[in-house]
Amino acid sequence: MSEDRAHVQEFFTARAADWDRRFPDDGPAYAAGVAELGLRAGDRVLDAGCGTGRALPPLRAAVGASGTVVGADLTPAMLQAAVRAGRDGDGHLLLADVGALPLRSGVFDAVFAAGLVAHLPQPSENLRELRRVVRPGGLLALFHPIGRAALAARQGRQLTPGDLRAEPNLRSLLAGSGWRMTSYVDEDARFLTLAVRED
Repeated sequence: MSEDRAHVQEFFTARAADWDRRFPDDGPAYAAGVAELGLRAGDRVLDAGCGTGRALPPLRAAVGASGTVVGADLTPAMLQAAVRAGRDGDGHLLLADVGALPLRSGVFDAVFAAGLVAHLPQPSENLRELRRVVRPGGLLALFHPIGRAALAARQGRQLTPGDLRAEPNLRSLLAGSGWRMTSYVDEDARFLTLAVRED
């Protein structure tokens, strides 16, 4: 379900200090998700909705010292938690709304977005903004360290046909936002959708 900006900030501000302690075993899933992007040394990558920056270390490892890693998040408390965890050494942290990024068009080779899509207030428009900052042929990874069914169980809710991350819904949303889905994985251990920027 998409949420408005104020609700997203409120939700994550209240949880920022304990976020990493609540999910201590997600590191390998993040590393595997980043690996699926196939980043190379020197690439430029945006971690959209980076939260506490858990993807920043594997992103930095993938692009090396010559690459660029930017983590953007709407919630100051999450970025502060990333700094406390020392992850600001792996990428530049940017306080920004992914729906209106203060970044040049076509500057990134890829976007990694963990747990982001369900929190976008205007999913189609926001995914178009992510497309704007990626070069033609660039990649988007929509990731979550657990699958849709496992997440629903954790949250005490049922999956419905209208779930934004269900394959047909997400494929249509991406297509309408200028992305072409190239793979879709929804397992208990992870959720990962890869898409390429269409022109």
